[in-house]
Amino acid sequence: MARTSRHGGDRPPGTPVVPPGRSPVDLHTHTTRSDGILEPADLVAAAVACGVRTLAITDHDNLAAPRELSAGPLPSGLELIPGVEINTVPIGSRPAWPDELHIIGLGVDPADDAFEALLADQRARRLERYRRTLIRLRAAGLPIDDLAERLPPDDRAALGRPTVARLLVAKGYATSVDDAFARLIGYRKPGYVPRFGIGPRQAMTAIRTAGGLPVLAHTADAATRRRAIRELREFGLAGIEVHYRRFDVETVRSVAAVAAELHLVPSGGSDYHGDLETYAQAHAATWVPPEDAAAVCDALAATTAGSTGLARPSTTPTSMLR
Repeated sequence: MARTSRHGGDRPPGTPVVPPGRSPVDLHTHTTRSDGILEPADLVAAAVACGVRTLAITDHDNLAAPRELSAGPLPSGLELIPGVEINTVPIGSRPAWPDELHIIGLGVDPADDAFEALLADQRARRLERYRRTLIRLRAAGLPIDDLAERLPPDDRAALGRPTVARLLVAKGYATSVDDAFARLIGYRKPGYVPRFGIGPRQAMTAIRTAGGLPVLAHTADAATRRRAIRELREFGLAGIEVHYRRFDVETVRSVAAVAAELHLVPSGGSDYHGDLETYAQAHAATWVPPEDAAAVCDALAATTAGSTGLARPSTTPTSMLR
């Protein structure tokens, strides 16, 4: 699979997707509990204001946001899906894995101790990569240690390269987060440190054991990687992101064809982090068709039958609730 940008899915610009309205579904978002810029409650408020009624928070290697939100009342009519995004690394020689694959787990149980232990280990690996990145940047004459030491505790929960990129911007070494990735911390750049952690098969097995639905995130070149995705399906993959904010019309069609051919649930979301726009702007460019959202809901209901992984609102807006 082709190497992609920091949030994946980039292709040469084609015909843009023009949403026919405000999508009530967003199944891929991030908060400050990983590498987003909004607090969990603020993301929920922003999503509800945009008409979202089914929201998945999918922080990297962290379920802190849904646990925190479950402690208080949710806005009426909102379905909150506990989720996680795990950046996996190549293990073994088959299939021909890229640098990394991002696997989203929808509907996982935030109270699953074994799954939390796996995520804690992933966060520790993230922290080690983060520290190595600081060392490499220091050696390249781009020290950001003084700002890194001032990060609040929450930002240390699941540190990632976007955190480093923002510090590089704050120090004046880069003009934007994307510029920092392109010149300084992207693949083979001065501050790049290879990721190390679990492989996709282990991630998908853990997600399923925790009651979740494994979904392959932002894979724009899925049409040319059927063999690899077919093997992922054999390992437990259940869905693929067909609807993604950075996909053009042609990409949506090609990934949808792969989903249909390989019997994968078509998921979708904004992958909102917040560096380039408000949530409202990201949401306005995201469209998940009702029929595909329903397919995800049905798959989640089947996968998590008997579990308590979903935070339920005061009303019952979707068939996902059991």
